[in-house]
Amino acid sequence: MSSFQADPGWLSYHAAPRKPSFRPPPGAVDAHCHVFGPGDVFPYAPERKYTPTDAPKEKLWALRDYLGFERNVIVQGTCHGADNRALMDALRSSDGRARGVATVTRDVTDSQLADLHDAGVRGVRFNFVKRLVDVTPPRVLLEIALRIAPLGWHVVVYFESQDLPELSPFIASIPTIVVVDHMGRPDTRQRADGPEFERFMRFMREHVNVWSKVSGAERLSVSGPPDYSDFVPFARRVVEAFPGRVLWGTDWPHPNMKSHMPDDGDLVNLLPRIAPTPELQRFLLVDNPMRLYW
Repeated sequence: MSSFQADPGWLSYHAAPRKPSFRPPPGAVDAHCHVFGPGDVFPYAPERKYTPTDAPKEKLWALRDYLGFERNVIVQGTCHGADNRALMDALRSSDGRARGVATVTRDVTDSQLADLHDAGVRGVRFNFVKRLVDVTPPRVLLEIALRIAPLGWHVVVYFESQDLPELSPFIASIPTIVVVDHMGRPDTRQRADGPEFERFMRFMREHVNVWSKVSGAERLSVSGPPDYSDFVPFARRVVEAFPGRVLWGTDWPHPNMKSHMPDDGDLVNLLPRIAPTPELQRFLLVDNPMRLYW
């Protein structure tokens, strides 16, 4: 038994997801997922805000194959803090089929950045969701962005929709491609063509280095599974407006879910509804992630 016990009420990933009816195109990439632990091998950070169920690389590879994907982009989980050992171990054992997004602090050395790059890291994540992390001051994050820019890396930002006005000047100052997680977490009870989401769309139009992940149906939807019908028009709007700047991922193993644990097969079956043509599907699942990560 692991010495790290998951938080009470923690929802573990779906043990037997359905086989999706939608078949991803050849070369498809799950561009947002995680590995957690195992905690006894890669301990969770003392400052973590949550303790998950272990979700090791072997489970991720099995899910990738089962869902019909060929590659993964693994994003460092906040429960591991800036200790990227679990991430690097997964990347090095992937036979080149995975890339990573790390978490680093301002005291990271050039040698450590080189090791991360050699393992397959191609970006860093800045998290502004206060319930998940202690937020780092933007000036420190900008120092990090300037450090990683010469490596050809990009920055992933995670925030909630109400924080975009405050964060937009900082995001605009980042000298790399910027990838926004989950479309900036819009309120799906509102209209996809309403003023709040239009603010995010306008931000993407004004800043051509800003990309978006059109993932997170299980987090953002109020209507819920299996159709997540309120989420679809938001994601489809972004895909159709910015086909060359969108990514998608399962977000497996779906940390911090409160109401339900999604079936990953249901999430994959959303893809033809948010990217309704083969051309858009190829941009979203193959061309864009390959260009950014490989």
